[in-house]
Amino acid sequence: MHARAPAPSPDLSARIDAAIARAIDEKRIVGAVVLVARDGETVYRRAMGLADRELNVPMREDTLFRLASVSKLFVSVAAMVLISQGRLSLDAPVTTWLPEFRPTLPDGSAATITIRHLFTHTAGLGYGFLEPEDGPYHRVGVSDGMDRAEISLHENLRRLASVPLLFTPGTAWLYSLSIDVLGAIVSAAFGGSLPVAIGALLARPLGLADTGFVVPDPARLAAAYADDSPAPRRMSEPDRIPMLEGLADIVMDPSRAFDPEAFPSGGAGMIGRADETLRLLEALRKGGEPLLPTALVCEMGRVQTGEVAVAGWPGWGYGLGFSVLKDAAAAGTSESPGTWRWGGAYGHSWFVDRARKLSVVAFTNTALEGMSGGGRFPQEICRAIYGG
Repeated sequence: MHARAPAPSPDLSARIDAAIARAIDEKRIVGAVVLVARDGETVYRRAMGLADRELNVPMREDTLFRLASVSKLFVSVAAMVLISQGRLSLDAPVTTWLPEFRPTLPDGSAATITIRHLFTHTAGLGYGFLEPEDGPYHRVGVSDGMDRAEISLHENLRRLASVPLLFTPGTAWLYSLSIDVLGAIVSAAFGGSLPVAIGALLARPLGLADTGFVVPDPARLAAAYADDSPAPRRMSEPDRIPMLEGLADIVMDPSRAFDPEAFPSGGAGMIGRADETLRLLEALRKGGEPLLPTALVCEMGRVQTGEVAVAGWPGWGYGLGFSVLKDAAAAGTSESPGTWRWGGAYGHSWFVDRARKLSVVAFTNTALEGMSGGGRFPQEICRAIYGG
């Protein structure tokens, strides 16, 4: 049975245009860049709304964004490149590269965390915004990677390792700082800082001129906005974004993007463009060249979590660096089983439907409305693409 292809380009364009315009008119987002590639060709590209509302700067296709958790895609692929080179191993313990990173189990006994556990968020780690305000990460000062913590990556990992794991590695799933740990391992295995490693392993091979940890052109960086009524509000520095009732807020400081001393957070600290993110996704969708062998791309896209529930994502499992669709009906989506998806808290979503040869990037400057799992906008873009 052949998968139903998305609608022809004129209809596709009209539907996506309408979805973006509606979100802007309803003051749910300030601006967006949306790109759709089908069978290797970019069939839709649009920048709408404003990159900076107060300065009346229009959104452009080359606008730069704070990537937040879209960073996880880049760092995960960099780690896979090192695996393809034999410099990392999926099932080796993290202490091979980070000998001091030894968080214990809740009872104080030793635990073994593997590289695979980090990729899949099954290591027993968490996030500060997924615990109460007085939780253990807050008590020891762990940074979630989006604030202006005046600490090094090494110090943040030291603090993280001082807190007992939330569960035995491999037995449960919890979204976590594990990609920050993986970023430190990429740095150690590569033999240079994480920004240098990303440049050598990903950015230069793919020609990603603006993707990294430093803003190459501050004038092109979109302002950051947060959900509010009657319109999104410009984020303060720092800002606190409510995520889940009863848990701590996400602390986000847009000024972090301009701080050359901010530690390189592999899970949340990168800067990039929509079209360069699409270039990476398309390289993976087509089989991995020039970065990875096809077998490793397939391993990334394989559900690694078995029957372990991915909390908050019914119908989805988790691969090596992103969620993977298991049950479209349970997820309430038209995407094909096996679709890869993730996003970022500053207002981003992306997905790759390999069965339909489809890659989509939708970046906004509005948290959390534009985020996969956060607001309506990603689902509206998805429905527009599939004609539903």
